[in-house]
Amino acid sequence: MGRESERRQIERLVASARIGHGGVLAITGEPGVGKTALLHHAASCATGMNVLWVAGSEPEREIPFGALHQVLRPALDRIEEIPAPQAQALSVALALRPGAAGDRFAVGAATLSLLCRFAEERPVAVLLDDLHLFDRPSADALAFAARRLVADPIVLLATSRTAASDLPALPLSGIDLAAAGELVSSRSDGTVSPELIARLHVATAGNPLALIELATSAHRLEHTSPEAPLPVSAALADGFASQARSLSASGQAALTVASVAGNDLRVVAGACSVLGVAVDALGEAETAGLVQISDGRVEFRHPLIRAAVYGDAAPEHRRAIHRAVAEAFGPHDPDRHAWHLAEATLGPDARTADLLVSAAQRAHERSAHEVAAAAYERASRLTPDVARHAALCVAAAESAWLAGTTAHAVALLDQAGDLTDPAIRLRSLELRGAIAARTGSLTEARDLCRAAAGRAASPDEGVVLLADAVNACFYLGDTTSAVELAHSLENLLDQVTSPRAVGLGQMAAGVARVLANRGGAAQIRTATNLLATSDLLHDDPRRAWWLMIGPLFLRDADSGAELRRIVSQARAEAAVGTLPSLLFHVARDEATTNQWVRAEATYDEATRLARETGHDTDLAMCLAGLAWLQARLGDAARCRALVAEALPICRARDIHIGRVWSLFALGELELGLGDPHRALIHFEELATLLSSLGLTDPDLSPAPELTDALVRLGRSADARQVAQRYGAEAAAKGQPWAMGRAERTLGMLSANGDLDTHFEAALQFHSRTLDNFETARTHLAYGARLRRARRRVDARPHLHAALETFENLRAVRWADLAAIELGATGETIRRRAPSSSQALTPQELQVSLLLAEGKTTREVAAALFLSPKTIEYHLRKVYTKLGIRSRAELATRLP
Repeated sequence: MGRESERRQIERLVASARIGHGGVLAITGEPGVGKTALLHHAASCATGMNVLWVAGSEPEREIPFGALHQVLRPALDRIEEIPAPQAQALSVALALRPGAAGDRFAVGAATLSLLCRFAEERPVAVLLDDLHLFDRPSADALAFAARRLVADPIVLLATSRTAASDLPALPLSGIDLAAAGELVSSRSDGTVSPELIARLHVATAGNPLALIELATSAHRLEHTSPEAPLPVSAALADGFASQARSLSASGQAALTVASVAGNDLRVVAGACSVLGVAVDALGEAETAGLVQISDGRVEFRHPLIRAAVYGDAAPEHRRAIHRAVAEAFGPHDPDRHAWHLAEATLGPDARTADLLVSAAQRAHERSAHEVAAAAYERASRLTPDVARHAALCVAAAESAWLAGTTAHAVALLDQAGDLTDPAIRLRSLELRGAIAARTGSLTEARDLCRAAAGRAASPDEGVVLLADAVNACFYLGDTTSAVELAHSLENLLDQVTSPRAVGLGQMAAGVARVLANRGGAAQIRTATNLLATSDLLHDDPRRAWWLMIGPLFLRDADSGAELRRIVSQARAEAAVGTLPSLLFHVARDEATTNQWVRAEATYDEATRLARETGHDTDLAMCLAGLAWLQARLGDAARCRALVAEALPICRARDIHIGRVWSLFALGELELGLGDPHRALIHFEELATLLSSLGLTDPDLSPAPELTDALVRLGRSADARQVAQRYGAEAAAKGQPWAMGRAERTLGMLSANGDLDTHFEAALQFHSRTLDNFETARTHLAYGARLRRARRRVDARPHLHAALETFENLRAVRWADLAAIELGATGETIRRRAPSSSQALTPQELQVSLLLAEGKTTREVAAALFLSPKTIEYHLRKVYTKLGIRSRAELATRLP
């Protein structure tokens, strides 16, 4: 009643799902507001569809993937038809087969694949009642799938007391006065006065359940003072409890057992048998409308009824029922057995703590990390051993961190108290460092990792932790600490035995030295070769991004070709949780080659996954990196918007490298737009920041761009000082990327007789790198310098080369500059028409690139964690935008 617009919205979603347009809606509101009634309306509309209805239940909240198993049960016979890594992850999560736990997001990807496969035969309506009562791993997996429903015949509707993150929400408030009058009249004898109805409506804020319950006793409220408020919450609870109290003693006893035991009638009967209660007496509660019994299940009419009945029982009676329910479950269901024993226990109990630890380990093996954290935490409170309490708090914190509940993880570490066991203290420090690195203070992360390394049980462990500290130093721009850590790493490397530790140690030491321009390239090359033959992705997926560091820091054409394939392997294994960091590094690598189309798409994907997984450090760096790319592409509005989002995160968390990249982006943007004054402001601010941080790596220096701006402004003397200083820094590093930029900078300022020497040297260095943009910048500068030297004919080939590369890269502003210079030589210019691929969204580009590589629709769907129909949906839009009809044409139309 009173929900016409809401019903129409739901009807539209269900109708759209029938014709292949996925829809998602979270219906939110307080208890009793009518959420479930709308879900029933959706079910009535879903004729001819497969309806998957699951209701959350308080007793089931600690059962890993219990709700997901109920949702997917009708589709499980198709599980082998989804990508094998996803099928394995889902099967392990649902305890259908043994195996190692997969990434927690892999279960979400598998859920999406299985639902979409199920919907290929018949449209599907997934109806989730009381989502807030689902176990967290199930809710996360279903939310992951829901966010990706685009072009499949699936509608997913969920009810919850609070809004689900990132899902479209339909908040419900109370019904209006007219609907309230209709409702009260239908539930009373029809004699309730309009004045009392109005008063009830105000007192309940239109909450339908509260109106229904108060309507049955409306006559008692007629003579109460209009000035006295109606005790609605208390009246509701008391109303439900009083209905239960009106049953016989046997009926009340059986109903209270059901409030504890859950929905399975066999378990309710078993617990009743242990307590000597007649389960048949539940029939009284069914007659009274408190529960419904069918198909072996006991369903309370509303969760508040269960809560009222449970709360009305004496505490010692509740504990006795929990103990009986634990006995009814017995060893065949050890998780529920353990949880009910925990509820029945007063004071320390080592046996129950042991059972909970076993439950936590089983949950962890199935990637149900939220449940594992809860079990470890409860076990920590029940164990009589103080040392074990600390160890269990740390274990709980590790699981909470894996579940993405950072604040809870930190609180659990704080609860651990004094850690006397060295191994537990080390685990705690390492975890605090990891949390700080991704979501907290990077300074704290550096210090914690360094402290943990000092307490490591072996040199191998110490080296890995020192490498983590160097990683924090990179984001902080802290070269002083990085060089100190490099010394510590080098002192330990002779004692290290595992290839993983040797590779990570050499890589981290090399990175630290490069940041301070004190060598390091040889160490990075050694590490690159070691890690290329390691199995770091499998052995330590949290640190797999180190595999991409070599190509990024060396910036030559020969290093890291094998490592560049790591992301496709990660995608094939559905390791979504490791992807944001990996994708960020790969996008940066692509942005420094000619793969700008890929870089834009990869940055976009990495940004979306970083938001979803809560990886703030990766998010900030992706935003800054993408801003830099957009600056070169000439998209001023998007570049500035990305910097505006990135800088507050960088400042709040001391991600100084992100600040460096953001300022570089703004300076390059203005340089490309032809405004050297504004460019100079950003580059000078960047130079000051680098100096304050002690970052002397010439690859981070804006000196070549600063020189360009100064030359355009006629400040040749200032430009010459900058160029000479940078030339010395680049020579000290000795890497071709920096040397090419240095020679170009010197060539811009050289006398006519020396310019060929510098520019030809620059082009020779560029030929040993993969960075086409820098090569084109040198051709542009060389051509412009030759033209000013009145060597027009010599200038034209270089300007043509620059123009062609800039147009291939879609660097439109730089292409304009090259065209102007070329026109000034007297050359007739034929500009290329803008590619129609520029109209594609980043996700459409990503889909197109993978399909152009020869992957099938299902392979692309698995790689991008989307459904095959969503891939086809994007492909249709690509065909329309590009004016093509086949995949054969697709590869030829992508830049």
